[in-house]
Amino acid sequence: MDTVGLAGGVSGSAGARSLSGEASSVFSVLSVLKPGISFGVALAGLAGMALAGEGLPGVRAALLLMLCILMASGGSAVMNVLFEADTDAYMPRVAGRADAVRRFGAVRAAVLAHVLILASLALSYFYINAATAILIIAAVVSYALFYTLYFKKSTPYGTVMGAIPGALPVLIGYVAVNPRIGADGLLLFLIMLMWQPPHFLALALNRRDEYMAAGIPVMPVSLGEPYTRAFMLIYASALPPLALSLWALGYCSAWFTAFAFPVSVLFVAYCFMNVVMKKNYGRAFTASVVYITAVLIAVIVDVGIRGGM
Repeated sequence: MDTVGLAGGVSGSAGARSLSGEASSVFSVLSVLKPGISFGVALAGLAGMALAGEGLPGVRAALLLMLCILMASGGSAVMNVLFEADTDAYMPRVAGRADAVRRFGAVRAAVLAHVLILASLALSYFYINAATAILIIAAVVSYALFYTLYFKKSTPYGTVMGAIPGALPVLIGYVAVNPRIGADGLLLFLIMLMWQPPHFLALALNRRDEYMAAGIPVMPVSLGEPYTRAFMLIYASALPPLALSLWALGYCSAWFTAFAFPVSVLFVAYCFMNVVMKKNYGRAFTASVVYITAVLIAVIVDVGIRGGM
């Protein structure tokens, strides 16, 4: 009896460790879904919906659209990590993602990615509309394939091309309400498009040595820091007039402009101070996240109030 009891205890302990390890691998792979990025693109989709409907969308429609974007974004993120496992090993900032996929299993990770993407496409096609599904396909393919496998590794201007899938969620949200994209949707798309190079390049400047070790020709590595800083400021300087245009063309109220225009100018000034005057690239990166989040929320609130919430 003691022998049986001892064997059972050892077996139970091994089973517990196995379950613990399985739970750990599943939990760790959640980080590979890049929840921060997924939240940002879902917020962009909601802002696109608000503009297209001239007011806040219904709860069911909003949740369905955001679920589709989150699944597509998560699946694309997993594909990105699988494709970049060889270079991530040289970059301490993201090395943990490759380790998480290794613990979870590359095959299982690939299956998870495909399930998430296909589920997103099925839900969007059958429960929203075909235009939404088409734009989700465009975002997934342009990010997971074109950007990850080609542009990022072949040209210092890869971040410009990579900005397209990052901005597409605005249009995905827009066509979920109105399949004919208006100028308001295009303006918000352009804001997202112009914001992303300063956002990513601040990170690339801050982690230049890692990108160099990984052999990725980002702009600071290939063209140098002075050129990169000037490039960032040119893109950032387009944000204040774009924010002003949403009001000038009647898509947002003067209250939106009273907030978004000075915040955009402040972001440009903050980039200048922390990228050109100093080398506080980490601060510029954080400021870019705060900036775009604030602008997207301002669009949603402003249009929601005008539409009667």
